[in-house]
Amino acid sequence: MTENFHHNQALRADKFKPLEGGPSFPLRHRAYRGLWIITWFLLARWTPPFMHGWRRMLLCLFGAKIAPGAFVRGSVRIWYPPNLVMHDRTSLGPGVNCYNMAKILLEEGVVVSQGAHLCAGTHDIDDPDLQLFAKPIRIGARAWIAAEAFVGPGLTVGEGAVLGARGVAFRDLEPWTVYVGNPARPLKSRRVRF
Repeated sequence: MTENFHHNQALRADKFKPLEGGPSFPLRHRAYRGLWIITWFLLARWTPPFMHGWRRMLLCLFGAKIAPGAFVRGSVRIWYPPNLVMHDRTSLGPGVNCYNMAKILLEEGVVVSQGAHLCAGTHDIDDPDLQLFAKPIRIGARAWIAAEAFVGPGLTVGEGAVLGARGVAFRDLEPWTVYVGNPARPLKSRRVRF
């Protein structure tokens, strides 16, 4: 279950009727996430900012792939750790919502700022049962998702791209381009000094 990042683990909505109170995910999956939520609340949510190593360890124990140089704040909400991959020098800022029903990959040097929302789940709006399904998100190296921005399911954020504060992305973002607004639109090229 934890290695299959691209498989949609949601139950069939026509059979389990989540709109009528039925489950969206199998019992084993729900129990795993329940244990994760309790563990994070008791052992990580309250921790001071400098305890990155402790939080990385907890995430890895629950199946996440977190590089030693990654930073995760205690107030982050991570839906399902096995679907999270963070390379070196990546950061999930305070209050980030990582709704990773499918794999969310943060390549080297990615910054996801406070209150941003990475959403890898959606529904089929043409299905009368509103079937839930998941689509992976990939955020390229040195990209920045600014404060309270939203990245939708199935997107690739190109290397060095910037999604400005409160920007909303439902389409792939081109490399080294700054995007703003809802829906996100290109504003300018990003000039980088290394």
